[in-house]
Amino acid sequence: MTNPLLADWDTPFDLPPFDAISDDDYPPALDIALDRHSEEIAAIVANEAEPDFENTIAALEASGEALDKVLSAFFAVAGADATPRRQELQRAFSPKLAKHFADISANPALFAKVKSVWDRRDTLNLDAQDARQLFLVHRGYVRAGAALSGEEAERMKAIKERLAVLGTAFTQNLLKDESDWVMELTEEDLEGLPDFLIDAARAAGTEMGRDGPVVTLSRSLIVPFLQFSPRRELRETAWKAWTARGAFGGETDNRAIAAEVLALRQERAELLGYGNFAQYKLETEMAGTPEAVRNLLLQVWEPAKAQALADQDVLSAMAAKDGVNGPIEGWDWRYYSDKRRRAEHDLDEAAIKPYFQLENMIAAAFDCANRLFGLEFREVTVPTYHPDVRTWEVTRDGAHVAVFVGDYFARGTKRSGAWCSAIRSQAVRPRSQAPVVVNVCNFAKPPKERAALLSYDDARTLFHEFGHALHQMLSDVRWEGVSGTSVARDFVELPSQLFEHWLEVPEVLEKFALHVDTGKAMPKAMLDKVLGAATYDMGFQTVEYIASALVDLEFHDSAPTPDPMAKQAAVLNELGMPSAIAMRHATPQFAHVFSGDGYSSGYYSYMWSEVMDADAFAAFEEAGGAFDPAIAKSLEDNILSKGGSVEAADLYTRFRGRLPGVEALLKGRGLAA
Repeated sequence: MTNPLLADWDTPFDLPPFDAISDDDYPPALDIALDRHSEEIAAIVANEAEPDFENTIAALEASGEALDKVLSAFFAVAGADATPRRQELQRAFSPKLAKHFADISANPALFAKVKSVWDRRDTLNLDAQDARQLFLVHRGYVRAGAALSGEEAERMKAIKERLAVLGTAFTQNLLKDESDWVMELTEEDLEGLPDFLIDAARAAGTEMGRDGPVVTLSRSLIVPFLQFSPRRELRETAWKAWTARGAFGGETDNRAIAAEVLALRQERAELLGYGNFAQYKLETEMAGTPEAVRNLLLQVWEPAKAQALADQDVLSAMAAKDGVNGPIEGWDWRYYSDKRRRAEHDLDEAAIKPYFQLENMIAAAFDCANRLFGLEFREVTVPTYHPDVRTWEVTRDGAHVAVFVGDYFARGTKRSGAWCSAIRSQAVRPRSQAPVVVNVCNFAKPPKERAALLSYDDARTLFHEFGHALHQMLSDVRWEGVSGTSVARDFVELPSQLFEHWLEVPEVLEKFALHVDTGKAMPKAMLDKVLGAATYDMGFQTVEYIASALVDLEFHDSAPTPDPMAKQAAVLNELGMPSAIAMRHATPQFAHVFSGDGYSSGYYSYMWSEVMDADAFAAFEEAGGAFDPAIAKSLEDNILSKGGSVEAADLYTRFRGRLPGVEALLKGRGLAA
């Protein structure tokens, strides 16, 4: 019987046949796919013809099709529905995959062919896209260590394999802490909580097999609990657990893993001739250097800290009236901040939330995509990896564009956070393929008889991830390696953060922010308050983010530390971190940085992109409004369709005529002087 992962997929849109795939299919399929890929690489090396673009660069891109199929199916489920068996498989696969790709990047005969093509690039008459592909392939091999030899080459391979093991362990430890911790609530503990939160707590209890409501470490549950619970001792228990994830001690403790990762990254950078890992990592980003990153972050840090400290004084005075002696603590901030927002802005999130139905916010995102880019969405029934997963075909003018997959609800087997990935990325060569894009979120799942309601922040998350999806869906490039979101890390957040702005467009909310019970639009007075409070508590939000970004940068722009927690504390102390605010991601739970190299030295990229997204949305406002067709077309033509086929700074300059300064960001966050 043919393994379904390796067979031709006779499914709608050539999607993985998840209904036919068992977990036991993955190991043998991976082994076969790895062997096939190795054979394809060997054939490229054995080709006796003079190396050229087609027989080397294009051939490399064409190799590994079977492996791509196996991994696209596996990684779709590994993060979003990580059963114990799938976690076991991921632990087994990580070093195997790392070794496989390290062997390829360290193959001297293969690199000699790539270098031969690179050295003759000016004689090959390549067009812009092929020239870019050659540049990126050659640079990728050099940065992977292909020019190393002997003991250095072997050590580089060992480092990569060990980092893969550590990244998987870090992620799985964090997931276990998040899925295992629970705080049971009595009926008395529910007093003062809004109905939507009580419903979510009861649903979480049912999912975990408990007799009553619970609080878990799912962000969609614990954050509103910290915001609304009047029981200070319960808030303290919940907050301390939330901020200690990955550092509970025992087998799931991530602190030693973080220390080893930092040491290995430094060694890797030194093998390649760099002073530290930040210099290595940032070389290919828009920022270019650690100094440029630090300069941006500190420009925003000072006004943000000043605002946060002023807010801390106000909240402490409010808490004092409730008998809290001294400054407020971390478990008090969200509670008193929500009280203050209700008092100063007459804005109660419990009253707002019924207007943000998940179903309507999905429809709002689709409607904006239609008005901006002409995309249409039709829900379809296809095999999925979990019953909660939904799928839409995306078309334009009747032609198939993409498949969009939405996986919105939190569950114990899903890692925290929200992300966008691609089961298949757009490409023309080596084979023409339309993208299959997945958005994964962690919204609280309601009881069956209730509609799913989102906070305003949840709705922003939905729009953010859908912005990434648009970047994938509208990609129109030749090579998969530069397709969609395959861009500089500090550019990749531009489309996602830019799309968040459409949630703030009044006509969008007037059409889709409809009350769950009455179906009536949000009253204009409430709408004005929601939009008017968009920058409320921005000192807190900016400080918790920049603190994480600066700790990440300092970890990688200096000698590795055997005690990351001490280093973290030293960085925060030097910054003058407000006492009642914690880093958004403390080191033992900083999956962006320690589950893989993706955002290492790169957590700043959200803010780097925000400088551009604030300026980019201003282009719409300066023209005909949020749905100006000429600006939308320019955005698609110059940014969304181009992926990484052109340098990011050049793409943005084509769109806007210049690169932006930090002023628009400060204004957008309400932090401008």
